[in-house]
Amino acid sequence: MSYFTKAASGFFHQIDGLGARVLYVIEYTLNVLLMIYLSIRATIFDQAQGFRTVLSVVSAQIYFTGFQALPLITVLALASGSIVIMQSSAQLSLLGGNEMIGSLLVVVIVREVAPLITALIVIARSGTAVASEIGNMRVNKEIEALEAMGINPLSYIVFPRLLGGIVSVMCLAFYYIFISLIGGFLVTKIVHDMPFAFYAESLARAFTAEDVLLFLLKNSFSGAIIFVVCCYQGLLVKLGSHEVPQVTTKAVVNSIIYVTTFNLTVTTLFYLNQLIQLGLI
Repeated sequence: MSYFTKAASGFFHQIDGLGARVLYVIEYTLNVLLMIYLSIRATIFDQAQGFRTVLSVVSAQIYFTGFQALPLITVLALASGSIVIMQSSAQLSLLGGNEMIGSLLVVVIVREVAPLITALIVIARSGTAVASEIGNMRVNKEIEALEAMGINPLSYIVFPRLLGGIVSVMCLAFYYIFISLIGGFLVTKIVHDMPFAFYAESLARAFTAEDVLLFLLKNSFSGAIIFVVCCYQGLLVKLGSHEVPQVTTKAVVNSIIYVTTFNLTVTTLFYLNQLIQLGLI
């Protein structure tokens, strides 16, 4: 009897732990979404810092997140584009389906690789910087100083980084796609003899309005969630500077989880919808 009691107690303890983790994830997600709303609301109604000041912070964030990441994005885009194009052209030529290369590249690079790789690069470069910067501002009482001057930290700190992050991620993702498809073809041209007119026509036939929608949806969400999560984690610093590395690590981990989960969910729903339209489900 005691054995079954212990087993039941352990089982219910695991259920309680799982429920507590689920509730924590839900609460955390709601707090992050609430910060997005409050930062936008504060920017609209709080004019203490002025529009030019907010615009200068947005510009600085775009410069750091977008422009300074171009060399790294270029290298990774060239590498991934060249590999995908060489492999796909080689395999499709064996199967006699070279006209499908455009569809394959759109599916692999435009829909999946570009949004995910771009988001991971931004998390590694800018997400860590934002979380540690705001955490140090919290330690140095700079947040309290802004509040004492009548400036809402959400409108001066969070919103400019949120807006700059969304713009930067979308521009970087577009640049990644361009370099992957065009630069990757030029690199592949050395190995494979493929006419550019055929390549461009294949890509043009493969692009659809749904691809544009997926591009906007995935990259805008990635930009928003990365920077709002990093700002949220940075603002959680309370006791001292020893918390800054902890919140930075948590910001990176949470951003990766949210971005990959969202991308996977959107991709799954997209292909389920296509299967339903084809009558396969």
